[in-house]
Amino acid sequence: MNADLTLAGRSAIVTGAGAGLGRAEALALAAQGADVVVNDVGPAAEDVAAEIRALGRQAVAVTGDVGDWSLGDRLVSAAVDTFGKLDIVVNNAGVLRDKMLFNLAESDWDDVIRVHLKGHASVSRAAAVYWRSASKAAGGPVYGRVVNTSSEAFLFGSAGQPNYSAAKAGIVALTLSTNQGLSRYGVSANAICPRARTAMTEEAFTEGTAPGGVDAMAPERVGTFVSYLASPAAENIRGQVFVVYGDMVALMAAPTVEQKFTAADGVFSVEEFGAQLTPYFEGREPHRTYAAYSVAALDTTGTTQQR
Repeated sequence: MNADLTLAGRSAIVTGAGAGLGRAEALALAAQGADVVVNDVGPAAEDVAAEIRALGRQAVAVTGDVGDWSLGDRLVSAAVDTFGKLDIVVNNAGVLRDKMLFNLAESDWDDVIRVHLKGHASVSRAAAVYWRSASKAAGGPVYGRVVNTSSEAFLFGSAGQPNYSAAKAGIVALTLSTNQGLSRYGVSANAICPRARTAMTEEAFTEGTAPGGVDAMAPERVGTFVSYLASPAAENIRGQVFVVYGDMVALMAAPTVEQKFTAADGVFSVEEFGAQLTPYFEGREPHRTYAAYSVAALDTTGTTQQR
């Protein structure tokens, strides 16, 4: 194995790892040599920990809801107490409460924002405290990788998922802040927008295969990429957003300025806004918004659904 790709001697936390994407990510990290703290809300966490131990790696299950702020500290403590350190955080846990905006209940909003966005923040904050302290003790940078889970829903603004889309947009902003704030300590943060067939998405993704007969939506495909992002080989990949599914990984570009409108005399009047902006937007194609609809052109799997 290429030394730059190995995770031997590394330790990781994976949230929502009792099934689906999180399980695939935890197993992929273990396959590359990492020891893993497996988190989920139920007993499946221990089942996955047992699978990891069967691979010859160490694993510990920590049951709990990442929406509880204190769980972040518990997860970091579990990694440090069991494995001696923490190197990798994969934030994956999430729930769905899909509703159109006019049908959205307060609980539908709160549940999704709490588990996805607050959950990412709670674990990231606890890891940040640890890495900052470790860096100060070492007198220089330490090894730290954060992989956060966003979604194409944030790129499109999924009509039936206003809560989920907002949470996933927030996760991208959190990723950028994490990368900016922790880079001095040696930590990098990136976000992935994955597609995979799991219990949470089985209604959205039908069966399908890619060349070679491998399921195009197999969560293991995403797990492989996460294990790469967690490796030394990904040292210079920082503050990026990737769309990941099937046989491809797409690197998203940062937003750009399309047009700048400037007041002729230094201060806009409403009339001047009308004179400059109204004609600019006349006849504009309805889908030409801030939403990144062009990303749909990547799809070769037969589905344009996103999670």
